[in-house]
Amino acid sequence: AGMWAQLLDALWALPLEKRIFAAVLLFSWTVYLWETFLAQRQRRVYRTTTHVPKELGQIMDSETFEKSRLYQLDKSTFSFWSGLYSEAEGTIILLFGGIPYLWNFSGVFCRRAGFGPEYEITQSLMFLFLATLFSALTGLPWSLYNTFVIEEKHGFNQQTLGFFAKDALKKFIVTQCILLPVTSLLLYIIKIGGDYFFIYAWLFTLVVSLVLVTIYADYIAPLFDKFIPLPEGTLKEEIEVMAKNIDFPLTKVYVVEGSKRSSHSNAYFYGFFKNKRIVLFDTLLEDYSILNKDHQEETSIEPQNIGEGENPETKAKVRTKKQGCKNEEVLAVLGHELGHWKLGHTVKNIVISQMNSFLCFFLFAMLISRKELFAAFGFYDSQPTLIGLMIIFQFIFSPYNEVLSFCLTVLSRRFEFQADAFAKKLGKAKDLYSALIKLNKDNLGFPVSDWLFSMWHYSHPPLLERLQALQDSKQD
Repeated sequence: AGMWAQLLDALWALPLEKRIFAAVLLFSWTVYLWETFLAQRQRRVYRTTTHVPKELGQIMDSETFEKSRLYQLDKSTFSFWSGLYSEAEGTIILLFGGIPYLWNFSGVFCRRAGFGPEYEITQSLMFLFLATLFSALTGLPWSLYNTFVIEEKHGFNQQTLGFFAKDALKKFIVTQCILLPVTSLLLYIIKIGGDYFFIYAWLFTLVVSLVLVTIYADYIAPLFDKFIPLPEGTLKEEIEVMAKNIDFPLTKVYVVEGSKRSSHSNAYFYGFFKNKRIVLFDTLLEDYSILNKDHQEETSIEPQNIGEGENPETKAKVRTKKQGCKNEEVLAVLGHELGHWKLGHTVKNIVISQMNSFLCFFLFAMLISRKELFAAFGFYDSQPTLIGLMIIFQFIFSPYNEVLSFCLTVLSRRFEFQADAFAKKLGKAKDLYSALIKLNKDNLGFPVSDWLFSMWHYSHPPLLERLQALQDSKQD
């Protein structure tokens, strides 16, 4: 306590801009150390829980349990080193004036292209492009290691190096095509908006977010993955009947070839008003998964021929067991997802997000004129709007963002229980119970967690808690 008191006294004696800078760094490292502490608690669980707990005996076999434990240990180690690098990189950038340096470099580049200091938005876009390029390049080795070492080692990666490179380049280009025009318009609105610019800026971001949600699955996602209509058959008919029974305005059901990049499973719905679509990953569907087709062909393939005739974009993985869920289980998973819609969780999340966005823009309007904030990060002679957005939203709001993130995590867990209960009302408790076990097994989820780590991080309740609630449902 005495050391902290001395530290706070020393900070208070500094000029205001120095206090702001020191407080930002101190809070950033405090959050990092807290996250590391939580991760170490969870890592201890991975190390010490080497046998299937008694209450999991009917859910998980010892082989899968051990595979899951080793997978999560590797992910935990990777997370520690990548997190340490990220924190160290951010600290070095702040301490050595990386942000003003990149801003000035962008200005030099723009002036050579014929754009003077009055073209602040042009300079801002150059700064943003270079910053995102730097982030992509420094993050690339970590992404490569995660994909081709950890995910590969544990049987999840389905990508070749060429597919990965093409995918990464495509993501960067698509991101720039969205980010740069949106940012330029936002900066322009802030510039010309007058005293109430924060209202116009918020309305603009609201419209952009709604447009992106609307067009993402139809125009953006297909740039990366192949979407095909779910073939006519029993599953499609049952999905349509279930949607009709709960008044879900379903228009189309798609299957996405998620197995081209990973064997992890997922499902979601999208669209507004009377135009809803459901998307199922092929890895979720036992009858449609390419990985299961590979599995079925194993008996007719000699060991020395495995890998020959390999799809140039997808690696064939030898799997010992089928992946995915039966039709009844898929319907139960969809019952859970549609429960989020029926119970208004999607709308509630949008409302919370937009309330938060409005509050942040309002506070930004209150703070943007404070020169001390810019001086704290090395901007003594200018106050660029983009830099103001970065300083205030990323650094000044960081304590608020941490609290908000925790509250949303707690709310998300509550929503998940409610969606499970909705699936129960549809008579899907038994099938959802078995589906959750299968999905946990397919994704090598570790079913034992430290309570503090779980409380802080898990947006979905731990598996045992969900199964217990469904078990009660089944007994009901």
